[in-house]
Amino acid sequence: MLDGPDVAVPLRSGVPTRSDTWEFVRWFAEVWMGRPVEPEDGFTAEELAVVEADLGFELPAALSEGYALVGRRDDMTRQQDPLVKPSGLYVDDAMGGVLVYRRENQDCASWGIPLAGIGQDDPPVVVESHQGWIPFLDRMSLAWVELVLSESLLAADNLYDACELPDTLVPNLHARYTRVGLPDHPMWASEDDSPVRWYSAPGRLVRRDGIQDQSWVHVRGLTTSDLATVREELPGPWVG
Repeated sequence: MLDGPDVAVPLRSGVPTRSDTWEFVRWFAEVWMGRPVEPEDGFTAEELAVVEADLGFELPAALSEGYALVGRRDDMTRQQDPLVKPSGLYVDDAMGGVLVYRRENQDCASWGIPLAGIGQDDPPVVVESHQGWIPFLDRMSLAWVELVLSESLLAADNLYDACELPDTLVPNLHARYTRVGLPDHPMWASEDDSPVRWYSAPGRLVRRDGIQDQSWVHVRGLTTSDLATVREELPGPWVG
């Protein structure tokens, strides 16, 4: 198990591989969520086999492995834009078929795997926006990292805050925080809110939406003191 509460550290080798993803998720569960992953946190092979029989095809390894690891961990997967439970997986007819595995909380967007790549172990993921379905991340395992980070970030109650970050504070962000090894990816809501980039420091996690003019940042502290530090280091008009 990796030490310390800096999200960038377990991802320091760059873009994570599929095996890196599961190591990271286990680390994040214990260090940031306060409870290590247990066997009962995932769906069983038998449960996933029933779903595959209903769908008529096998789930990609990167999707089934995530379900088997933390598919029942609502604190990590179902707080804002929830992971669909295996029994709720369905195929959208767009793009020749998209297996939908996650939905925005007001049904404004969905995340899925095009059926054209469903036979791959770690296929690309798309997201539904007002433009239709667009590329999200080029591997499902990376989408698990994004899902866990976003779900824990946006539902952290008194450990979360957000603000519109003036351009004058962007140098502070770059000086005090390390870029997390997750590629740029789109924010479904708007081109102006894209790309999404992640940053961290010990006990502090920052998601920056957009890079032009005044971008929004969503932040979480591991503790209330960590959150106060973020507000001091990035003294913007915080919502909270």
